[in-house]
Amino acid sequence: MASIEEMRTRVGLEEHGVTNTRSTDFPGNYDGYDDTWSQEKFEEKFKIDVIRMSSNDMEFDMIGVDASIANAFRRILLAEVPTMAIEKVFIYNNTSIIQDEVLAHRLGLIPIFADPREFSFPKEGDTDVKDDTTLIFDLKVKCIKNKNAPKDATDPDELYINSKVTTEHLKWIPTSQQAKMYRPQDIRPVHNDILIAKLRPGQVTCTPPSPPSPPFHIFKDRVKLSRVRDHFIFSVESTGALRPDILVGEAIKVLMNKCRLFLAELDATSDS
Repeated sequence: MASIEEMRTRVGLEEHGVTNTRSTDFPGNYDGYDDTWSQEKFEEKFKIDVIRMSSNDMEFDMIGVDASIANAFRRILLAEVPTMAIEKVFIYNNTSIIQDEVLAHRLGLIPIFADPREFSFPKEGDTDVKDDTTLIFDLKVKCIKNKNAPKDATDPDELYINSKVTTEHLKWIPTSQQAKMYRPQDIRPVHNDILIAKLRPGQVTCTPPSPPSPPFHIFKDRVKLSRVRDHFIFSVESTGALRPDILVGEAIKVLMNKCRLFLAELDATSDS
Protein backbone atom coordinates (compact mmCIF):
# COMPACT_ATOMS: atom_id res chain seq x y z
CA MET A 1 0.00 0.00 0.00
CA ALA A 2 1.48 3.32 -1.04
CA SER A 3 2.01 5.91 1.67
CA ILE A 4 -0.08 9.06 1.74
CA GLU A 5 2.92 11.20 0.87
CA GLU A 6 3.67 9.00 -2.15
CA MET A 7 0.05 9.15 -3.29
CA ARG A 8 0.08 12.93 -3.02
CA THR A 9 3.38 13.55 -4.81
CA ARG A 10 4.14 10.62 -7.14
CA VAL A 11 2.76 9.01 -10.29
CA GLY A 12 3.55 5.29 -10.61
CA LEU A 13 5.01 3.80 -13.79
CA GLU A 14 4.15 0.09 -13.90
CA GLU A 15 4.34 -2.74 -16.41
CA HIS A 16 0.88 -2.35 -17.90
CA GLY A 17 0.12 1.31 -17.29
CA VAL A 18 0.43 4.42 -15.21
CA THR A 19 -1.11 4.52 -11.74
CA ASN A 20 -2.12 7.23 -9.30
CA THR A 21 -2.65 9.76 -12.06
CA ARG A 22 -5.58 11.59 -10.47
CA SER A 23 -4.69 14.62 -8.36
CA THR A 24 -5.77 14.09 -4.75
CA ASP A 25 -4.06 16.96 -2.96
CA PHE A 26 -7.18 19.10 -2.51
CA PRO A 27 -8.40 20.55 0.81
CA GLY A 28 -9.78 18.04 3.31
CA ASN A 29 -8.80 14.90 1.42
CA TYR A 30 -5.92 13.91 3.72
CA ASP A 31 -6.00 14.31 7.47
CA GLY A 32 -3.09 16.37 8.74
CA TYR A 33 -2.26 18.00 5.38
CA ASP A 34 -3.11 21.59 4.53
CA ASP A 35 -3.72 21.51 0.80
CA THR A 36 -5.61 24.77 0.55
CA TRP A 37 -4.43 26.85 -2.41
CA SER A 38 -2.82 30.21 -1.85
CA GLN A 39 -0.86 32.49 -4.11
CA GLU A 40 1.99 32.65 -1.59
CA LYS A 41 2.45 28.87 -1.57
CA PHE A 42 2.19 28.73 -5.37
CA GLU A 43 4.84 31.40 -5.85
CA GLU A 44 7.11 29.58 -3.42
CA LYS A 45 6.82 26.23 -5.21
CA PHE A 46 6.50 27.32 -8.83
CA LYS A 47 9.74 27.31 -10.79
CA ILE A 48 10.95 27.13 -14.40
CA ASP A 49 14.45 25.81 -15.07
CA VAL A 50 15.76 26.31 -18.61
CA ILE A 51 17.97 23.30 -19.38
CA ARG A 52 19.10 24.32 -22.86
CA MET A 53 18.09 26.78 -25.55
CA SER A 54 19.16 27.46 -29.12
CA SER A 55 17.66 29.35 -32.02
CA ASN A 56 15.47 26.36 -32.97
CA ASP A 57 14.79 24.32 -29.82
CA MET A 58 14.44 24.74 -26.09
CA GLU A 59 14.09 22.40 -23.12
CA PHE A 60 12.85 23.53 -19.73
CA ASP A 61 11.37 22.08 -16.54
CA MET A 62 8.09 23.44 -15.19
CA ILE A 63 7.80 22.64 -11.48
CA GLY A 64 4.99 23.23 -9.02
CA VAL A 65 1.87 23.12 -11.21
CA ASP A 66 -0.99 20.66 -11.60
CA ALA A 67 -1.01 18.34 -14.63
CA SER A 68 -4.09 20.11 -16.03
CA ILE A 69 -2.22 23.43 -16.20
CA ALA A 70 0.85 21.86 -17.81
CA ASN A 71 -1.34 20.05 -20.33
CA ALA A 72 -3.23 23.25 -21.17
CA PHE A 73 0.10 24.97 -21.78
CA ARG A 74 1.22 22.06 -24.00
CA ARG A 75 -1.97 22.18 -26.08
CA ILE A 76 -1.72 25.95 -26.50
CA LEU A 77 1.85 25.59 -27.78
CA LEU A 78 0.72 22.98 -30.30
CA ALA A 79 -2.49 24.51 -31.58
CA GLU A 80 -3.11 28.10 -30.51
CA VAL A 81 0.12 30.06 -30.98
CA PRO A 82 -0.35 31.77 -34.37
CA THR A 83 2.07 31.02 -37.19
CA MET A 84 2.12 31.99 -40.85
CA ALA A 85 1.23 29.20 -43.31
CA ILE A 86 -0.17 28.77 -46.80
CA GLU A 87 -3.93 28.31 -46.47
CA LYS A 88 -5.39 28.79 -49.95
CA VAL A 89 -3.81 27.47 -53.15
CA PHE A 90 -4.97 28.45 -56.63
CA ILE A 91 -3.67 26.05 -59.26
CA TYR A 92 -3.70 27.15 -62.88
CA ASN A 93 -1.78 24.27 -64.44
CA ASN A 94 -0.31 21.16 -62.88
CA THR A 95 0.90 18.34 -65.13
CA SER A 96 3.19 16.69 -62.57
CA ILE A 97 2.48 13.29 -61.02
CA ILE A 98 1.47 15.04 -57.77
CA GLN A 99 -2.31 15.48 -57.55
CA ASP A 100 -3.60 19.00 -57.00
CA GLU A 101 -4.92 18.32 -53.49
CA VAL A 102 -1.65 16.63 -52.43
CA LEU A 103 0.36 19.55 -53.82
CA ALA A 104 -1.83 22.02 -51.92
CA HIS A 105 -1.40 20.00 -48.71
CA ARG A 106 2.39 19.94 -49.09
CA LEU A 107 2.49 23.69 -49.63
CA GLY A 108 0.47 24.19 -46.46
CA LEU A 109 3.11 22.34 -44.43
CA ILE A 110 5.99 24.60 -45.49
CA PRO A 111 7.14 26.83 -42.59
CA ILE A 112 7.09 30.49 -43.58
CA PHE A 113 9.67 32.91 -42.18
CA ALA A 114 7.37 35.76 -41.16
CA ASP A 115 6.53 37.19 -37.74
CA PRO A 116 2.81 36.45 -37.15
CA ARG A 117 2.66 39.20 -34.50
CA GLU A 118 2.95 41.76 -37.29
CA PHE A 119 -0.20 40.45 -39.01
CA SER A 120 -3.88 40.13 -38.10
CA PHE A 121 -6.44 37.38 -38.66
CA PRO A 122 -8.78 38.25 -41.54
CA LYS A 123 -12.38 38.85 -40.57
CA GLU A 124 -14.86 36.09 -41.35
CA GLY A 125 -16.04 36.34 -44.94
CA ASP A 126 -13.31 38.82 -45.90
CA THR A 127 -11.62 37.56 -49.06
CA ASP A 128 -9.81 40.74 -50.04
CA VAL A 129 -6.01 40.79 -50.06
CA LYS A 130 -4.80 43.20 -47.38
CA ASP A 131 -1.32 44.23 -46.31
CA ASP A 132 -1.77 43.15 -42.68
CA THR A 133 -3.61 39.85 -43.23
CA THR A 134 -2.28 38.18 -46.37
CA LEU A 135 0.97 36.98 -47.92
CA ILE A 136 1.06 35.84 -51.54
CA PHE A 137 3.54 33.36 -53.01
CA ASP A 138 4.04 32.28 -56.59
CA LEU A 139 5.27 28.88 -57.76
CA LYS A 140 6.19 28.44 -61.43
CA VAL A 141 8.44 25.51 -62.38
CA LYS A 142 8.84 23.77 -65.72
CA CYS A 143 11.04 20.72 -66.20
CA ILE A 144 12.94 20.55 -69.48
CA LYS A 145 15.71 18.41 -70.93
CA ASN A 146 19.27 19.51 -70.38
CA LYS A 147 20.80 19.77 -73.84
CA ASN A 148 24.29 19.94 -72.34
CA ALA A 149 23.96 16.74 -70.32
CA PRO A 150 26.74 14.12 -70.80
CA LYS A 151 25.79 11.29 -73.15
CA ASP A 152 26.36 8.65 -70.46
CA ALA A 153 24.46 10.58 -67.74
CA THR A 154 21.77 8.70 -65.79
CA ASP A 155 21.19 11.15 -62.92
CA PRO A 156 17.91 13.08 -63.41
CA ASP A 157 19.63 16.17 -61.99
CA GLU A 158 22.03 16.02 -64.95
CA LEU A 159 19.52 14.91 -67.57
CA TYR A 160 16.89 17.49 -66.74
CA ILE A 161 16.62 21.09 -65.56
CA ASN A 162 14.27 21.64 -62.62
CA SER A 163 13.72 17.93 -62.01
CA LYS A 164 13.13 18.79 -58.34
CA VAL A 165 10.61 21.35 -57.14
CA THR A 166 11.82 22.83 -53.84
CA THR A 167 10.94 25.80 -51.66
CA GLU A 168 13.67 27.72 -53.48
CA HIS A 169 11.16 28.05 -56.34
CA LEU A 170 8.53 29.56 -54.03
CA LYS A 171 8.64 33.34 -54.55
CA TRP A 172 7.00 35.94 -52.33
CA ILE A 173 4.88 38.53 -54.21
CA PRO A 174 4.58 41.55 -51.91
CA THR A 175 1.75 44.06 -52.05
CA SER A 176 2.72 47.68 -52.62
CA GLN A 177 2.70 48.47 -48.89
CA GLN A 178 4.49 45.23 -47.92
CA ALA A 179 7.27 46.05 -50.38
CA LYS A 180 7.89 49.24 -48.41
CA MET A 181 7.84 47.50 -45.02
CA TYR A 182 9.86 44.35 -45.74
CA ARG A 183 12.92 43.38 -47.71
CA PRO A 184 12.74 40.33 -50.03
CA GLN A 185 14.70 38.21 -47.53
CA ASP A 186 12.34 39.15 -44.68
CA ILE A 187 9.44 37.04 -46.01
CA ARG A 188 10.38 33.61 -47.34
CA PRO A 189 10.27 29.87 -46.60
CA VAL A 190 12.37 29.05 -43.54
CA HIS A 191 14.46 26.59 -45.59
CA ASN A 192 15.02 26.80 -49.35
CA ASP A 193 15.78 23.10 -49.87
CA ILE A 194 12.48 21.49 -48.78
CA LEU A 195 11.42 19.07 -51.51
CA ILE A 196 7.88 19.69 -52.76
CA ALA A 197 7.79 17.34 -55.76
CA LYS A 198 9.94 15.40 -58.21
CA LEU A 199 9.00 15.52 -61.81
CA ARG A 200 10.24 11.95 -62.40
CA PRO A 201 8.43 8.74 -61.42
CA GLY A 202 9.80 5.71 -59.56
CA GLN A 203 10.93 7.12 -56.19
CA VAL A 204 11.15 4.84 -53.17
CA THR A 205 11.09 5.80 -49.47
CA CYS A 206 12.87 3.49 -47.04
CA THR A 207 12.56 3.84 -43.24
CA PRO A 208 14.94 1.80 -41.06
CA PRO A 209 13.36 -0.11 -38.17
CA SER A 210 13.68 1.26 -34.64
CA PRO A 211 15.82 -0.69 -32.15
CA PRO A 212 13.72 -2.87 -29.84
CA SER A 213 13.09 -1.73 -26.26
CA PRO A 214 14.36 -3.91 -23.39
CA PRO A 215 11.67 -6.25 -21.98
CA PHE A 216 10.02 -4.92 -18.83
CA HIS A 217 10.10 -8.27 -17.01
CA ILE A 218 13.87 -7.95 -16.50
CA PHE A 219 13.24 -5.12 -14.02
CA LYS A 220 9.96 -6.41 -12.55
CA ASP A 221 9.97 -6.55 -8.72
CA ARG A 222 13.50 -5.12 -8.71
CA VAL A 223 13.03 -1.51 -9.78
CA LYS A 224 10.25 0.87 -8.82
CA LEU A 225 9.56 3.64 -11.31
CA SER A 226 7.71 6.83 -10.51
CA ARG A 227 7.78 10.49 -11.38
CA VAL A 228 7.16 13.65 -9.40
CA ARG A 229 3.54 14.67 -9.92
CA ASP A 230 4.13 18.40 -10.36
CA HIS A 231 7.38 18.27 -12.38
CA PHE A 232 7.03 18.48 -16.16
CA ILE A 233 9.71 18.49 -18.87
CA PHE A 234 8.95 20.57 -21.96
CA SER A 235 10.85 20.27 -25.24
CA VAL A 236 9.88 23.04 -27.65
CA GLU A 237 11.03 22.85 -31.27
CA SER A 238 10.49 25.82 -33.56
CA THR A 239 9.96 25.68 -37.31
CA GLY A 240 12.41 28.58 -37.55
CA ALA A 241 9.97 31.45 -38.02
CA LEU A 242 10.11 32.42 -34.32
CA ARG A 243 12.58 31.53 -31.58
CA PRO A 244 11.33 28.87 -29.13
CA ASP A 245 11.45 31.28 -26.17
CA ILE A 246 9.16 33.64 -28.10
CA LEU A 247 6.76 30.75 -28.74
CA VAL A 248 6.69 30.01 -25.00
CA GLY A 249 6.02 33.67 -24.24
CA GLU A 250 3.17 33.79 -26.77
CA ALA A 251 1.66 30.61 -25.27
CA ILE A 252 1.74 32.20 -21.81
CA LYS A 253 -0.12 35.24 -23.20
CA VAL A 254 -2.80 32.97 -24.70
CA LEU A 255 -3.21 31.15 -21.37
CA MET A 256 -3.47 34.46 -19.49
CA ASN A 257 -6.16 35.68 -21.89
CA LYS A 258 -8.12 32.47 -21.36
CA CYS A 259 -7.95 33.00 -17.58
CA ARG A 260 -9.13 36.61 -17.92
CA LEU A 261 -12.03 35.49 -20.12
CA PHE A 262 -13.00 32.81 -17.59
CA LEU A 263 -12.92 35.30 -14.71
CA ALA A 264 -15.04 37.73 -16.70
CA GLU A 265 -17.60 34.99 -17.36
CA LEU A 266 -17.71 34.18 -13.64
CA ASP A 267 -18.25 37.85 -12.78
CA ALA A 268 -21.02 38.14 -15.36
CA THR A 269 -22.71 35.00 -14.00
CA SER A 270 -22.55 36.22 -10.39
CA ASP A 271 -23.94 39.65 -11.37
CA SER A 272 -26.90 38.08 -13.15
